[in-house]
Amino acid sequence: MRIAGMQKLTLLDYPGLTAATVFTPGCNLRCPFCHNSQLIAGETEETFGDSDDVLAFLRTRHRLLDGVCISGGEPLLQPGIDAFCRSLKELGFAVKLDTNGTQPDRLRALLDEGLVDYVAMDVKNAPERYAETTGRAELDLAPITESMRLLLSQDPAAGGATYEFRTTVVRELHAREDLTQLAYWIVDEARTLLSPLCPPWHIQNFKDTETVLAGPGALHPWDEYELRALLPHLRAIIPTVELRGID
Repeated sequence: MRIAGMQKLTLLDYPGLTAATVFTPGCNLRCPFCHNSQLIAGETEETFGDSDDVLAFLRTRHRLLDGVCISGGEPLLQPGIDAFCRSLKELGFAVKLDTNGTQPDRLRALLDEGLVDYVAMDVKNAPERYAETTGRAELDLAPITESMRLLLSQDPAAGGATYEFRTTVVRELHAREDLTQLAYWIVDEARTLLSPLCPPWHIQNFKDTETVLAGPGALHPWDEYELRALLPHLRAIIPTVELRGID
């Protein structure tokens, strides 16, 4: 498996655990607000080494770290991700996966084998604006819907993976109505499965950086007061929705 970089210690990427984060190159989406644009094309040279090098390092940290987060790019595009996750589990680490949900078959395989403990899936926008938000002229939403249903069927209390949906909001791409429609989409998929669980959904505000795909200054965050004011409306649809990174 290709490794583009590694953060050797994070207290934020894996909720509740001390972890390292591994970044994989390559993504099949072109979200203009992506802050890891250097990873998207998959042409970034490995800066840490291959997966064997990463595993060798992690063996020296198994008493200091609780988990490993695999992010990207889109990690599920990587050949060998199942073997890498299996090795992490054998070392005693909890494994978190960040994914855009476009590879449901690979996601299902990892879940079925119990190779991931926590999945964070980006749900980008309301269906009508999904292609625009992901930088694609056309986008088949069926795989994304399938991945949503896979996670909605997980029950951590019964041994399934913990999961969350998350959305980065951008002034140019997300209006109040878009977020409302996205909330109803999530709820409708849960109802399709007759799921009694209330899906966790985290909304985070866009942050402009030099590495944003659209270029610095091209996109803008929401006013944080407006986001906080919107929260009760969204909680009427999904009571577990939370703002992340906003005091």
